[in-house]
Amino acid sequence: MTYKRSAGLLLFRRTDTGPEPGVEILLGHMGGPLWSGRTSGDWAIPKGEYGPEETPRDAARREFTEEIGLPPPEGEYLPLGEVRLSSGKLVTIWAVEADLDPALMVPGTFTMEWPPRSGNVQEFPELDRVAWCTPEMARHMLIPGQLPFVERLLVLLKA
Repeated sequence: MTYKRSAGLLLFRRTDTGPEPGVEILLGHMGGPLWSGRTSGDWAIPKGEYGPEETPRDAARREFTEEIGLPPPEGEYLPLGEVRLSSGKLVTIWAVEADLDPALMVPGTFTMEWPPRSGNVQEFPELDRVAWCTPEMARHMLIPGQLPFVERLLVLLKA
C-alpha cells in the first residue's frame, strides 16, 4: 500500500518571559467549515503533501509559502524526524528558529463542495490564522498526531 507523505516547518522563537527563558512555537488553525466549531486539536504545524519529484525539505519550504503566504525563513533547519499518523500518512518536520508577525500571513486557499452534496463549491483558507503559543498550550491545541514534533523540539533545545 502506498501512503501519502507530507512535510512542514515548525517555527520557534526563544522568549524571555516568566521566571526562566522559554520557547514559543508557531501553529496554524485549520481553515474551512470542518474545523470552525472545534475547540481543541484543530491547530497544526504548517505542512502539506508532496510527490516523488520533490524532496521533503523542498516540499516543507513550498508548503510554508503556500499555507502562510510568506517565504520560508532562512536559518538552520533542525530535523525533527518523521511520524506516521493514524491515517497512514508519513509526516516529516523541520524546526527553524525565526520570528514572524502573524498579522502578515496571507493564507493559501482550497475549494470544496459545501454544504456536502449541495453542488455549491466554495473557497476556504488552508489556515485561517496563525499564532505563537507555548509548548504547554500546544499540547491542548495541536492535532494529537503532531505532538511528538513539539516534544522532539524541546529535547533538541535542551541538549
